[in-house]
Amino acid sequence: MRTRTLRFGLYADEQGLAWVSALVEQAVAGSGSARIVDSGVARTFHGSELSTADVYDILEEQWAWEHPGQRSGARESVELRVRLACSLRAWRRIRKSVIRTLCPEGRAPHACRVPWFAS
Repeated sequence: MRTRTLRFGLYADEQGLAWVSALVEQAVAGSGSARIVDSGVARTFHGSELSTADVYDILEEQWAWEHPGQRSGARESVELRVRLACSLRAWRRIRKSVIRTLCPEGRAPHACRVPWFAS
């Protein structure tokens, strides 16, 4: 097994970040063949001096569009990084599961609980 990284750009407050982290943990636990090696929240973009606010600025705009008139509160653009020990197949399955749960698809207009970007 190799170490692989899941990276999600998020526009979230502490509660939103905890919710997304729990989604990842559930997906990993449900895979049966992966384990979390390390996880953390970054405020600079991987391999760059750019801030996550600069890279994921579209997420703040998405929040404003989907929640007109609501204050964003303590939300900020961050990147959740989770290192997994798993096969490529398990990594893909876990990533797909998390993405599906973050914002379920559907034809009806909806707003994501936490605006996100999978990188």
